[in-house]
Amino acid sequence: MPDFDLVVIGAGAAGLSTAAISAALGLKVALVERDAMGGDCLNRGCVPSKAMLAAAHAAAAARRAPAFGVRVGEPEIDWAAMRAHVQAAIARIAPVDSEARYRGMGVEVIRASAHFTGPDEIEAGGRRFTFRRCVIAAGGAPVVPSLPGLGEVPYLTSDTIWGLEAPAAHLLILGGGPIGLELAQAHRRLGVPVTVVEAGRIAGREDPELADGLRRALAREGVELREGAKVRAVEPDGAGGLVAVLEDGGRIGASHLLLALGRAPRLAGLDLVAAGVKASARGIVTDRGLRSVSNRRVWAAGDIADPEGIGPRAFTHVGGQHAGVLARRMLFRLPARVDYAALPRVTYCDPELAQIGMTEAEAREAGHEVRLLRLPIADTDRAAAEGLEEGLVKLVATKDGRLLGAGILAPHAGEMAGLFGLMIAKRMKLSALAGLVLPYPTLAEAAKRAAGEFYAPKLLSTFSKRLVGLLNRLP
Repeated sequence: MPDFDLVVIGAGAAGLSTAAISAALGLKVALVERDAMGGDCLNRGCVPSKAMLAAAHAAAAARRAPAFGVRVGEPEIDWAAMRAHVQAAIARIAPVDSEARYRGMGVEVIRASAHFTGPDEIEAGGRRFTFRRCVIAAGGAPVVPSLPGLGEVPYLTSDTIWGLEAPAAHLLILGGGPIGLELAQAHRRLGVPVTVVEAGRIAGREDPELADGLRRALAREGVELREGAKVRAVEPDGAGGLVAVLEDGGRIGASHLLLALGRAPRLAGLDLVAAGVKASARGIVTDRGLRSVSNRRVWAAGDIADPEGIGPRAFTHVGGQHAGVLARRMLFRLPARVDYAALPRVTYCDPELAQIGMTEAEAREAGHEVRLLRLPIADTDRAAAEGLEEGLVKLVATKDGRLLGAGILAPHAGEMAGLFGLMIAKRMKLSALAGLVLPYPTLAEAAKRAAGEFYAPKLLSTFSKRLVGLLNRLP
């Protein structure tokens, strides 16, 4: 008999959810974690970044206050107090992910590194034990490029930036994706000069129309954006800082360097060869049900999973989705599989940039004949009341009105994502959104009005006018 029904490697979002479900269903579960419980999301990612952004947004609100007749002066940033707020947010959530809680569920928690010693055997904490099934949920780590001079200057990543005990004099960020942009705006609003260098365009995965609005918002706040620029090397400046040398010969000086160039799967040290587990540069290769294509006892979940044909998705909420797929397929033997058709993603700047389902480019690439519907956020009454100028709702639909994707640039755009995710998942048409009764005034009215534009040509057609004219003659 195996020592455990299930061994889970990694106590991040995907691993914790999988362990909890499995233990609740009566399986003997071991959870192996070498670092902090809660993984990257709780300790170094989602939670601390959103807590810092909350402080930054408060500072921005104080600066905007005079526009509403409220004079409070330039905010004074207490860096130590801000850091305490970030740590308090982590501490508030930590008990939910704690070792004590999972031991209370009946999970054996092993605080050590793990590696395979065979197709059905793990070594961790000086012990070897066998398993019936194993879920690899080891997550990812920040990418550190092979950049000349990088070994000669100190640098930060999204894992280590939380250790700064004082604000940077000038923060240089390499990478204009979600992590880079969120931390750029957060630090700028907290009084730090920031330069972002991006080899392509910022928010490169997002719809260009929405990215344009975010670009303007960041630039207005003083974030310097250097797009289409590549760093050739970095070097010390002789005064404790650094200089980034661009391919065009330009030079950018800064006190601190933050690498925000994406994340790579944590494969090192697992000894996947011993288990016969196939991996790619993107993670553990699985089928769409998250089972290893080369070892039927092994599964993968979260950032480290690389499902064939669709690839990895590095979002905490995907870890939760994966846990649900594993519960249905691995535990109940149902034909569950990963489906990202309605997957949301959000860049939590202000305004937030949310994308649910396909962008316009993705829909066209998939062969759809699309209908696009747009409405600026500024056209809503709520925007007028709050003095909002930047923002857009863009809907991507089929010719018959089925929603394929939605992009939103607006304050708290992520809060609207669920509505569009439900519509896409249930293959609903725009008529459902156009007929929805929303509270007034809200920014979500932009989405309802955009959907209504799909039906306006038919409603106001010559035929409709003639029909109403005829019906008007009736008593």
